[in-house]
Amino acid sequence: MNDSQYNLLTDELLLAVEEAIENCGEDIDYEGVGGLLTLTFKNNTKIIINKQAPLHEIWVATKFNGHHFALQEQQWIDKRGGGEFWQFLSSAVSTQADTVVKLTA
Repeated sequence: MNDSQYNLLTDELLLAVEEAIENCGEDIDYEGVGGLLTLTFKNNTKIIINKQAPLHEIWVATKFNGHHFALQEQQWIDKRGGGEFWQFLSSAVSTQADTVVKLTA
């Protein structure tokens, strides 16, 4: 994947996350600026999703830990645990929102 493809894919991913948060039915604020998307919960915790262009990765920082995702066979996969991005994000958002949230692209 070249830099242009990476930027297109990650911009689409961040936009999809914004749309998923908007449509999830929970009171979660989000702000996207320059490859960085911040989700803010009612309890003032945050999840930060950002592009790591030099590595062609997406990094996600939660209240509990951080994860690095790389594109493998058309899916963003956690380099540490092997989980898929949307499953991980749904779990992390559910934990920080203190309710079950299912996010999809």
